[in-house]
Amino acid sequence: MTHTSRTGLFSGGNWIVDAVKLIDLWPQQDTLANIFSTSKGTGGSPFNVLVDLALMGAPFPLEAVGLVGDDGDGSWILEQCARHRIETRALQKTSDAPTSYTDVMTVRENGRRTFFHARGSNALLDSAHFDFTKTNARLFHLGYLLLLDKLDAPHAEYGTVAAEVLARAQAAGLKTSIDCVSEDSDRFAKIVLPALKHVDVCIMNEFEAGRVTGRKVRVGDPHSSAPGSAFLDRKELRAAMQQLLEAGVRERVVVHFPEGGCALGRDGAWHQHGSVQLPGDYIKGAAGAGDAFTAGILLGWHEDKPVEEWLRFGVCAAAANLSEETCTSGLRPLADCLALGEKFGYRAS
Repeated sequence: MTHTSRTGLFSGGNWIVDAVKLIDLWPQQDTLANIFSTSKGTGGSPFNVLVDLALMGAPFPLEAVGLVGDDGDGSWILEQCARHRIETRALQKTSDAPTSYTDVMTVRENGRRTFFHARGSNALLDSAHFDFTKTNARLFHLGYLLLLDKLDAPHAEYGTVAAEVLARAQAAGLKTSIDCVSEDSDRFAKIVLPALKHVDVCIMNEFEAGRVTGRKVRVGDPHSSAPGSAFLDRKELRAAMQQLLEAGVRERVVVHFPEGGCALGRDGAWHQHGSVQLPGDYIKGAAGAGDAFTAGILLGWHEDKPVEEWLRFGVCAAAANLSEETCTSGLRPLADCLALGEKFGYRAS
């Protein structure tokens, strides 16, 4: 099958039901926080990305691959896919574990979120669940590495099982991309680096890029009293992206962060774009913002747009996402996402 005859996105990995809880503050241990509201929503890289693309009006087929429990949450995931015309023949059910879920605690004042996650059926997702002979998709997106027990496991030939899956996707004629989870651990290099040899476009945030490469891409801001405030060290970030390319990424590394996004190609081409300057009262929650950015990148890549447009699609999709508490309910047609950038303007990139 030739490259040009392929169309669509085949996306697999974590399928999660999110319970997004809006709280008044992040409490100290043994103290209380108030929950103002609870919303049920999509969670996990493939679920969020595919639904985001459907809502943005992606003009190509969307296909799901993964593992959900034989339970109410699993049925809800399949119903959501049907509603958004996402093909689910490769999204399988198991009775060996419940559907994965996450409690997302979102602070109302600033949108910061903390995740309490139950791995559930995602922990059983293995190489055998991925059959690339039955898809005509052009792109295969896998996420989140570090949150898929069997795919993160060692593989004698490829380093990790995820790397073997990505290699099979490329051998079948698909272009590949990955995303990680922002885990606070030292596992990044061991799990992510083997996969990069079989990745065409690597998408991650600045925290993950720093953890994989061992570089400190954010440094503390001595002039700010805000907790966690830090400068983005763009020189270190670019060096980290170059390191990821040298680890094997075939085409491009794309990194997103609150200030915007940037891309570095194997040919040395550098692109950057500032995020949308949203008013403070616009932001309802940041859950899923990274996946919305990723959806914008994948849309631009699939449609052969210039890389500057990939980044514009990404930051505008992320801006739309911030308007709602759940991971995908803020997304809208691409033209409406882009209109947010026109309305509010962009940060200096």
